[in-house]
Amino acid sequence: MDSADTYLTIDAPAEYVCRERSSKFLAYAYPVQSVEQIGERLAALRKQYYDATHHCYAWRLGAQAEQFRANDDGEPSGTAGKPILGQLLSHNLTDCLIVVVRYFGGTKLGVSGLIQAYRESAQEVIAASKIVEKTVDTTVCVEFSYVIMNDVMRVVKEEMPRIEEQQFDNLCSMKLSIRQSRAQRLIDRLQKIEGAATEIV
Repeated sequence: MDSADTYLTIDAPAEYVCRERSSKFLAYAYPVQSVEQIGERLAALRKQYYDATHHCYAWRLGAQAEQFRANDDGEPSGTAGKPILGQLLSHNLTDCLIVVVRYFGGTKLGVSGLIQAYRESAQEVIAASKIVEKTVDTTVCVEFSYVIMNDVMRVVKEEMPRIEEQQFDNLCSMKLSIRQSRAQRLIDRLQKIEGAATEIV
């Protein structure tokens, strides 16, 4: 990634199933935006596969992956959550949850066997996902009187932010979203227009 204002994630849920010496591993990958969303996804899988032996998972959140967690869910320490997290790290993915549901088939895999099975499950479900690059955006609100609307619209047209909301009356307002690295230039140009008030939200 060339810039701190871009990050990689997946664009839609994906799944992968594998068997390892009579154990069955069901891997799921989800794009997520919050810890609450992660909790909902985990609860839904636990309900769906209530009779599974383990629900192991790892996730990373935030453009810089400021938040992350790995959980072995009763497997020997470091044999499940960590290898799953390792795959998120090696593919540089964030805003992503991977859950591997295991049905124990009676044959123990041993520590290295478990690590390999969870790592492979995570790797394959990532391979089944579509990885996308997203930008970290800044939201800017601008208020201005109708008489200077042309000046404001010229800047908006040239800087090309995404228009989230707009209201045109005697007092006009626009809510604009723009990639972080280009935000300051937009703000500077809007602030140079006399009578325009800008604020980052």
